[in-house]
Amino acid sequence: MKFLVFKFLSALFYLTITSLSHAIEPPDINNIIINKDNKSYENVIFKDVNNQDINLDDFKNKLVIINFWATWCAPCRKEMPSLDILQSDKRLSNLKVFPINVGKEDILKSKVFFKELNIKNLDIYFDPTVDLANKFLLRGLPTSILINKKGQEFARIMGYVDFNDKKFINWLKNFN
Repeated sequence: MKFLVFKFLSALFYLTITSLSHAIEPPDINNIIINKDNKSYENVIFKDVNNQDINLDDFKNKLVIINFWATWCAPCRKEMPSLDILQSDKRLSNLKVFPINVGKEDILKSKVFFKELNIKNLDIYFDPTVDLANKFLLRGLPTSILINKKGQEFARIMGYVDFNDKKFINWLKNFN
């Protein structure tokens, strides 16, 4: 009898562990990099369209996506509408998306870019000195940095991604 109870508990434990591991398994996206160890950054500050400082520390306890882009970047143009829809997704109510233009472009060019793509749920942010892009060691555009509620990078996406991919959203909900 004890052996059967042990066997049952072992099977239950195995099923619980494997189902949990599948729940947080990353989606099948070729260009997503999951950090083994979360990365912390200090002084993550960028500008809004009114030239006011935005400090990432003010958004702890939120799931944050920092998306680095530029108006001249074709993949950025392709992915921005899906990022806009992601920001309004009710399943991710604790999500804040910061699309940060690193193209050293004037505000008007960014506003035209957003208007052409019918972006309604996102605000425009800037990294005018490109210090932030250097801090995050960007290798190309677009790059999206995924920040957990503790303010740490847990993953990044290098290149274009469809942010409306159902598997991606279901995975992201684990961090919301």
